Amino acid sequence: MSDCVIWPSVALKADGECDERPLHQFIRGKDAARNNRPVRGYPMDGVMVINTNVAALTGSRLLSEASNMLSKSLSRLSSGSKIISPEDDAAGLAVSMRLDAQVNRIRAAKSNLGNATSFNQTQDGFLQKVGKAFDRMGELTILAQDITKSDADRALYNAEFTQLGGYIDDIATKDFNGIGLFDGTALSVTTDGEGSMLATTGVDMTGAAYTDATSATVDTAANAALALADVQAAIVQLTTDRANIGANISVMNSYSDQLGVLSDNLLTANSRIKDVNVAEESSTFAKYNILVQAGTAMLAQANQTPSSVLKLIQ
Repeated sequence: MSDCVIWPSVALKADGECDERPLHQFIRGKDAARNNRPVRGYPMDGVMVINTNVAALTGSRLLSEASNMLSKSLSRLSSGSKIISPEDDAAGLAVSMRLDAQVNRIRAAKSNLGNATSFNQTQDGFLQKVGKAFDRMGELTILAQDITKSDADRALYNAEFTQLGGYIDDIATKDFNGIGLFDGTALSVTTDGEGSMLATTGVDMTGAAYTDATSATVDTAANAALALADVQAAIVQLTTDRANIGANISVMNSYSDQLGVLSDNLLTANSRIKDVNVAEESSTFAKYNILVQAGTAMLAQANQTPSSVLKLIQ
């Protein structure tokens, strides 16, 4: 038997000579021969080392990835959005932002239509009162032509007639948030998110059709006959104006309904892009939650692996 020192990389052959193979290969060779299996090279990932713990590094990387996915899943569930940052869906984020902007413009246009509708409804409300006033004025013009009435009686009719005319003249000066209701201006209102405009028909109560009636008198039978013609002309103009206001309101309501449908459809499309599916994301959260717990436990085990090397040098 030759003199050779037994180091971890040196072993003895059966005849006593030194075998320069590493000790772990020698041991594995003996085990393979014992089990009638061919000897294979020792893989690098099975080497027992201290400075580089490959298993712990791999476990740490996988744990970090699982933790990141768990954090992202938690953010999605808490925010309700599946696009937390641009890298989640860059193209989807761009489309979603454009849809959001379009929906906001549509809402603004719908608000404008609502305000314009209120403006026209206010006009119609006043004109309803004007109509009642003209009805009474027309009645007074007929009463003033009664042959049994004296001029003193007609003076009483004329007082009421004049007061009603003043009431109508006062209505003609009314405004809506500083915008004249009856100055005849044709106002335009936006009808969509692209700035398209609808010109509405204005009401002019400063025209002769109204002022001739409000300035008439019924103090005599002759004047009452003239006033009747003026009141009749004013009523005709009033019916035309109210019809135009009704048309304005009708078409604006149609535009508003159309914008409502468009807004709903755009919001639905946008929801498919950015809103999280809670049921699906809950499953994802549960998956990565388990992976994080398992990874944490396995990383702790991997960190203990190098300590087993101490047994070889004890």
